[in-house]
Amino acid sequence: MILKKLSLLLAVSVLTAGAQAQAPVPLQLELPKPLFAGTPRPISLPNLEAPRAGKRPDLMVPAGTTNLSKGKAVTSSDSLPVIGELSYITDGDKSGTDGTYVELGPTPQWVQIDLGAKAKVAAIAIWHFHSQARVYHDVVVQVSDDKDFKTGVTTIYNNDDDNSSKLGKGKDQAYIENFEGRLLDAKGAAGRYVRLYSNGNTSDELNHYCEVEVHGALVK
Repeated sequence: MILKKLSLLLAVSVLTAGAQAQAPVPLQLELPKPLFAGTPRPISLPNLEAPRAGKRPDLMVPAGTTNLSKGKAVTSSDSLPVIGELSYITDGDKSGTDGTYVELGPTPQWVQIDLGAKAKVAAIAIWHFHSQARVYHDVVVQVSDDKDFKTGVTTIYNNDDDNSSKLGKGKDQAYIENFEGRLLDAKGAAGRYVRLYSNGNTSDELNHYCEVEVHGALVK
């Protein structure tokens, strides 16, 4: 009887330890310095989210989640950026100062990150140009195993409220850029490629990226 009880206690202990080892953890992001100077001009859009009070809530991700996009290859619908290089998007520098962002031409444009292998994506963090308060239009973020994004596409985020980019009408709210970037819960979406769209912003018709981080784990 004593041996049975000890065996039961040991089994419960092992199960508890395993559960604790797999418990989700807060995603840790390194944020750049705030760049706003002066009072931002007011922005009015029908689907703009209200300002947040206090700290951004933690996003819980599986233990062992890493930044899979660091240094990975980036392609784009605009192969000749106006300013900068596509490699800036995954070079780890999200400061937003001159020489750290890429500027793409007007009209809807996309950038695409090749993770090198299929992954389960836990979170995606995006830093557009953030030294000025502005809103980027028709931001859509998708994950797929198809590099052409014709099949097996999972949409993580879509704030195109009028379907002007022809990717489907989105229900997510637009937001004002700042040093925190935009943190998206990808909820384990599986795929090798991550594609991000935008369609100009409230300051001009161009499209900008400082950095994109794709956090997750490769599928074994």
